[in-house]
Amino acid sequence: MTAVEKQPESGPDAAPARPANETALPGILGVIDIAISRIEAVMLAVGVLLMAANTIANVLGRFVFQSSIFFSEELNRILIILITFAGISYAARQGRHIRMSAIYDAMPAALRKTMMVGIALITSVCMFLLAWYAITYIGTQAGRGRVLPALQIPVWWTLVWVPVGFFMTGMQYLLTAIRNMTGKDIYLSTSVLEGYEEDELEI
Repeated sequence: MTAVEKQPESGPDAAPARPANETALPGILGVIDIAISRIEAVMLAVGVLLMAANTIANVLGRFVFQSSIFFSEELNRILIILITFAGISYAARQGRHIRMSAIYDAMPAALRKTMMVGIALITSVCMFLLAWYAITYIGTQAGRGRVLPALQIPVWWTLVWVPVGFFMTGMQYLLTAIRNMTGKDIYLSTSVLEGYEEDELEI
């Protein structure tokens, strides 16, 4: 029988460490990680299902009953905001954000690990700052008292998902930094090891 070569724990040929719905973080950090994962899942599932149902209902109303749903476009705009900003946190959890890694990949493992901690911390701070700016922007919109023409709800209600998404993404990167500081391997997220999928080619 031919022996199967063991994949390295980190590096260009590594595979994800565990499913994204599990956590390797201890104590309260693990609870936070799982809580964020569940919030992401609910936001994305509800957003996509509601958008699909709303779009199908509007098409049926227009072509079958000759009357479209008057608030359909506004509702879809709200759901796009929800899906987008829940999606940035989900992509961070999956280690799927675009990375410019040509120089990074050429460095030794110890330096890559240090860089990954720094990258995750800086990105986390940026996400928290964007969440803060989003909150101040929502406050400005609330002060103007504008409402949506069809739904007649305040415009700022439609933007509450923006700081939520930025905050969850910031937490995701902060937890990634902690995971790299406490673990022996290099992690793109709390659950994904550094590396490439088997069907991807390193350039």
